[in-house]
Amino acid sequence: MIEIKTLENFTDLEKPRRIMKYVLVYCTSGSMDMMIDEKEFKLTTGQLITITSGQVHSINKSSKAKGLILEFTLDFFCKNDNDIELIFHNGLFCHFAMNEVIAVNKNIIENELSNISEELVKQPYQYLISIHSRIELILVEINRAKVKRGDEIWKPDALFLKFLEAVRNNFEHNYALSQFAKMLGTTEIKLNELAKFHAGKTAQNVIYGLVASEAKRLLTYGDLSVKEVAYQLGFNDPFYFSNFFKKQTKISPRLYKEKFAV
Repeated sequence: MIEIKTLENFTDLEKPRRIMKYVLVYCTSGSMDMMIDEKEFKLTTGQLITITSGQVHSINKSSKAKGLILEFTLDFFCKNDNDIELIFHNGLFCHFAMNEVIAVNKNIIENELSNISEELVKQPYQYLISIHSRIELILVEINRAKVKRGDEIWKPDALFLKFLEAVRNNFEHNYALSQFAKMLGTTEIKLNELAKFHAGKTAQNVIYGLVASEAKRLLTYGDLSVKEVAYQLGFNDPFYFSNFFKKQTKISPRLYKEKFAV
């Protein structure tokens, strides 16, 4: 549900891993190189990065690197629509691979992470409520840091974010837009309005983009063949999947796997 770990005592991140939790990596001292999906990042003292549930990531840490890793599930943090909007505010934990290194107020972030760690160890009365509030404070501080450096404010809509989560949680079914609308108790028209406002594209193209990103992860990490990736993403015809992937990425899945598989 929620965990906090020190980088120096956590070796699982040295190899690519994927967990269905939201991850925040904070560098307390030194520097570290990270891979998130296909992109490389470098964190130094007082910087952090957020990783969306399902993204593949790893850390190549220097001998002097120290840091903290906070992991929590969406169910733990998102109790209502306000929580959902906060976790994705300004692109934090966004499904569109908007990962970025953010310099934050070192004292505030380290104090709240330390308090969360203490709450988890001692588990005093209503400690989970306290931890939830402290994560809120961390997210607010990150958003303030982004605004301070001049970033444009991106305020998401809870329904749109639920739509993204629904797509991510149902890749194997290859659902049509109409099925997602029914699942969410809304209409295709409403989902298209939100998709055009938040992503500048139709809801169907949002689905295509998320499926293509998932296909890249499956082709890059692990031992699945192109045919197996196609079936895992709900495509009954591997040839149709290959055409879909090439249309979305401008490269065939076979060549992509040969180029990027690890």
